[in-house]
Amino acid sequence: MTTRRQIGVLGGVFAVGALVGACTRTADGPGVGSGTASREKSPGPAELLTTGLEAPWSITFAGETALVSERDSGRILELAPDGTPREVGVIEAVVAGGEGGLLGLAVHEDYLYMYYTAADGNRIERRPLTGEPGGLGLGEASSVLEGIPSARIHNGGRLAFGPDGMLYATTGDASDRDSAQDVDALSGKILRMTPDGGVPEDNPFPGSLVFSYGHRNPQGIAWAEDGTMYASEFGQDTRDELNLIEPGGNYGWPAAEGIAEQEDYRDPIQQWSPDEASPSGIAISGGNLYLANLRGQRLRVVPLAAPDDSRELLTEGAGRLRDVVVAPDDSLWVLTNNTDGRGDPGEGDDRILRLTPDA
Repeated sequence: MTTRRQIGVLGGVFAVGALVGACTRTADGPGVGSGTASREKSPGPAELLTTGLEAPWSITFAGETALVSERDSGRILELAPDGTPREVGVIEAVVAGGEGGLLGLAVHEDYLYMYYTAADGNRIERRPLTGEPGGLGLGEASSVLEGIPSARIHNGGRLAFGPDGMLYATTGDASDRDSAQDVDALSGKILRMTPDGGVPEDNPFPGSLVFSYGHRNPQGIAWAEDGTMYASEFGQDTRDELNLIEPGGNYGWPAAEGIAEQEDYRDPIQQWSPDEASPSGIAISGGNLYLANLRGQRLRVVPLAAPDDSRELLTEGAGRLRDVVVAPDDSLWVLTNNTDGRGDPGEGDDRILRLTPDA
């Protein structure tokens, strides 16, 4: 297990280039990656924190301690200050397959929240965190939300607490395209709930957890300093999206993909061809939004004041990127995802990389 060490910088501040192979589009990126040779190079201006993870999906922090989910094993890991992982627990009810398994994590007060695929669909549960860093454990599970449709593809899965203290969850259309337009269905949505799973009184649809709809497979949510909410979304064949999320907004799927300029749907503030994107986790630091891209194999930097002026990091050496988070010290932690069955793992995959946001 490799721990913290410096790795070199390619091309000065940014390592710019493409690692996109000639691959068939799937729900979550290509069936094969661009080979291991690319990850023998240094992945740009990054510090290597941890290696040897197996299909990791999400990073969250309990105080100063990082927690990581592994999709297929159902394991939750904590990282020591030197990057060494330790198993906190295994979620036995996880049924992994395709894109399903143990997905998003979030911490609120003394609870760890998790989104995962079970035998009867996707669900959200929480468990109290016990012990101290270096010896964390999980208490008894309590259900937050069950009955979220699942499938081999399009399970959504990102969890985050907003500045309003509410829990937000992204759900995919679970291969039922039309359900994204049905406000009575939980699939193809961004959901908003109280920490115990209740419906907030100010949700846009009375008695409903649905916050926004018309989504295909959103996997990233984050808030700017002014409280504006953003989400990333996988398109199908035409456009992947970065959306500004408003309560009750209809984001068009399956009738619209990308900028459609149709009165009934909210257009994305930025879009990309799927072969250079497949955006999953996102994070905001300062005035920049960072998108971890799977098929595009790059960390995209989008200035929120000028979304068209995006630039790129980690375009050589890292491979598929699943998540990016802002750590307690304000650095960015990036999670690679080359062992998820769609990449071509290199030596040490999968890894966590650390970057300092640029000015």
